[in-house]
Amino acid sequence: MTTSIPTPTKRELAEASMRRSWFPVARLCDLDKPQTATLLGVSLVIYRDGEGRISVQSRRCPHRGGDLSMGEVHQSSIGCPYHGWEFSSADGSCSRIPSLADQGKIPPRASIATYPAVERFGHVWTVLEDPIRDLYEIEEWQGLDLEWLAADPIDSSVGVGVTIENFRDVAHFPFVHKVSMGPTPEVVEPLNVNRDGLDVWMDRPLDAGSGDWANDGDCMMRYRCSAPGLASITYHYEKLGRRVVAGFPSPIDYEHVKIFWGVANEVGYRGADLEECLRVEEMVYLEDIPIVEFIEPREIPWDSEYQEFSVPADLFTLNYRRSFTELMNRVEDGSHVNQFV
Repeated sequence: MTTSIPTPTKRELAEASMRRSWFPVARLCDLDKPQTATLLGVSLVIYRDGEGRISVQSRRCPHRGGDLSMGEVHQSSIGCPYHGWEFSSADGSCSRIPSLADQGKIPPRASIATYPAVERFGHVWTVLEDPIRDLYEIEEWQGLDLEWLAADPIDSSVGVGVTIENFRDVAHFPFVHKVSMGPTPEVVEPLNVNRDGLDVWMDRPLDAGSGDWANDGDCMMRYRCSAPGLASITYHYEKLGRRVVAGFPSPIDYEHVKIFWGVANEVGYRGADLEECLRVEEMVYLEDIPIVEFIEPREIPWDSEYQEFSVPADLFTLNYRRSFTELMNRVEDGSHVNQFV
């Protein structure tokens, strides 16, 4: 008798693809003490040990369930606050049990899961399973000396896909961003959108208008997103240089994200400083949140469980969905990236 294997739904593929993609879990500037994160239901502790190594590990002590984020960081380990068991920052193996007279009797399987830890864009990034994509490399940032300022993360009760679509949508500006952007046209011009695999981009001029964005004048913007979870705008001012805002929603679960984000200025940028750029961009983020949190469904309806209609202004969104679908296809066909970055 042959047992058929059920075909996974697109939602299941979307979640599986995110478990094999890179997400930020902490800001580098916060690692003076252990940080906590939940990534797709997995509870993590992130810390820098006494040797300077950054570790991303399971937060639960396997002895009696203590929360390691409350423990003490040692030279090359982290200790549990409950009974002091120590776990190596390199591989998660138990390296010391204070109550044992003979440390040679440490249970050989006593360990905590340890995940890759990569520093990029002012944040610590990790991946839960064998990655199917590299950590993001942004073409327009190549060769630029960027100075990053990581913002306070923002909690948002929607999924990664809905969050990225909100970042990259331009038709909502006149209705949601009246304060930060000032009056903007309701009619959206034809969009020249490009896609190459997991990456989607378009160029669009910025008319600074009368909002808080007006201080630095007009510029050309490169909008970009990359599946599953990076969205950026690179502003190119002819006389000032380049600056960046980028968002990296990290899924606490399938329908709930913590938005890590930040701004960067090209070294020598002659416009507003990083703190002012962050202030202006944060206005935009915080205008979005009250609207986005009531979107239904809270994640892209991959299995067409909700009816949707699209117009030409949605061209960037539709191409992002194609890029995400390509990522899901990598899960189905078993392709993967063999090396951690």
